Amino acid sequence: MEISLTAEKIKSLLNYRAELPKINPTGKGKQAAVLVPLILDQNKWSVLFTRRSESVNDHKGQVSFPGGAIEPSDESPITTALREAYEEIGLKPEYVHVLGAMHPHESVTGYTIFPVVAQIEWPFVLQINPLEVSRVFTIPLDWLIRKENYHIRDWLSPFGIRQGVVFYRPYDGEQLWGISARILLDLLEKLGLIPNQT
Repeated sequence: MEISLTAEKIKSLLNYRAELPKINPTGKGKQAAVLVPLILDQNKWSVLFTRRSESVNDHKGQVSFPGGAIEPSDESPITTALREAYEEIGLKPEYVHVLGAMHPHESVTGYTIFPVVAQIEWPFVLQINPLEVSRVFTIPLDWLIRKENYHIRDWLSPFGIRQGVVFYRPYDGEQLWGISARILLDLLEKLGLIPNQT
């Protein structure tokens, strides 16, 4: 499938607006924001991922997007996503062009996660924080949209909730699955690159 997306088209499909989802004003529940970084290199789109280090508290060694917990001083999910991306991989905010946001996702670990979609200028000099990230890598969008590369497996959580969990085939030795894969699949649906999965 030929992917003919522009940053403006992505903005349009995400219904970009200046007022992005607000953080829960009561502060109840755990909240986080992630940056979904898109790269356009030689007219081909890729998505940037990190592999979490073995020293973080949650999801050790898992493939994820740059991001983390929302702090009381953060003005919005964008603030959190940009701060965390800079802390984790040295991605300066001036290299990030926000294209929109997606509806919050609920993780099985009890987090409400706000995904912020952005195009990042590429290449940039990585400054990986080894306490949080063990590797940064990209996966081409045209690989991610191919049905033979992912499947949804029925799973019963420890809380008794039955849901479909997304698993991708390994790519470059990395396994994308779980909430990061679900956020990605939802984005691909919104961009019209894959059929609706529900």
